[in-house]
Amino acid sequence: MKPVYFPENSQFWFETLRVFGHSAYGGADFGEAAVVAERITSGDYDSWHDEWFAMGERVAEIARKAKDGGHRVSARDAFLRASNYYRSAEFFLHGNADDPRILAAYDASVACFREAAALFTPPIELVEIPYEDTVLPGYFYRPDDSGAVRPTLLMFNGFDGTAEEMHFGGAAAAVERGYNVLTFDGPGQPGTRHHHGMFFRPDWEKVVGPVIDYALTRSEVDPDRIALLGNSMGGVLAPRAAAFEPRIAAVIALDGVYDMAASLLEAFPGDRAEIEKILRAEENPEADAGLEQAMAASPKVRWAMEQGMYVMGAETPRKFAAAFLDYNVANGVAEKITAPTLVCSAATDVFFKGQPEELYAHLTGPKTFLEFTTELGADAHCQAGGQRFAFAQIYDWLDDTFGYRG
Repeated sequence: MKPVYFPENSQFWFETLRVFGHSAYGGADFGEAAVVAERITSGDYDSWHDEWFAMGERVAEIARKAKDGGHRVSARDAFLRASNYYRSAEFFLHGNADDPRILAAYDASVACFREAAALFTPPIELVEIPYEDTVLPGYFYRPDDSGAVRPTLLMFNGFDGTAEEMHFGGAAAAVERGYNVLTFDGPGQPGTRHHHGMFFRPDWEKVVGPVIDYALTRSEVDPDRIALLGNSMGGVLAPRAAAFEPRIAAVIALDGVYDMAASLLEAFPGDRAEIEKILRAEENPEADAGLEQAMAASPKVRWAMEQGMYVMGAETPRKFAAAFLDYNVANGVAEKITAPTLVCSAATDVFFKGQPEELYAHLTGPKTFLEFTTELGADAHCQAGGQRFAFAQIYDWLDDTFGYRG
């Protein structure tokens, strides 16, 4: 899909498309989002924050007035949109972890989503999932109040998204089809990183295991039909968890990733062993300088490094790059997956080109490859901009895998 806004800045355009795409499930109104895009100065992180935050404020006020007037549906819908606008506002700010605007926008996003959640029928339930010596925040969705035992979809976001965003990114679509849904933020994701300083970990089965333990405490959950969906970076974390967690009955990698560090490694000369030695070295001023130059030359690299340092707890770009080397399903891990697996691929993905194909090639169990192309506008990373079409294909596969028609 050709950029409608920010043609010279692929990062700003993709994040704008991401918001537009969420309109399919109530996360934006095109006119509101277009007004914001027209007012943003391309490449200016402050401008990006200010305009999305201002729209969040305007729409949240509309929501509050509707709620006070007893207009339940209008309030719910406006709170959902405001939540997504606030989420987008703090997206580019993580280069300074102490920036107070991060928590202001994030907390506003979560508060608006929870206001909306209470206005659904049945309400979307805020849950706390026991995890080590703390809890993971999440939401439990039920199609109705019948208490019927149903297949359940566990889902989580990626490198930079929230559990609240997963409402637009798969949860609402699954509930429409009769599934229970449990969304959550794992370590390193906003619900744990912003306030509690928890960082990503590569052994994601240690995260998903406690989530399944919690799901199985709920009478509505069919223990034999638990599916796992990972979005974006979740496209490697979900397969990683499935390789070691036998209670997962189906896996959706949206989109599939075999090795998160693959594109990063392309920037370095030499073989992987040599590159790993450089990145993991206690000191390497030459490599540090090279990464700083790459960040200065590319807005996309700058954002990725700043975001990576923030969510991995890395002190320097090189230490983040070293940590990223561990996020893969190589060395026989992908081959351990026995659950039916759907690997999604986006034809014009600017982040993980070729990664879905590599993941699919290494799977030895039941597998399906689903490519989204330009003809229906679902070719961007994680099918941003084509979500109604994409989730129809994805959940038709899950329906057939589970033999379920909700």
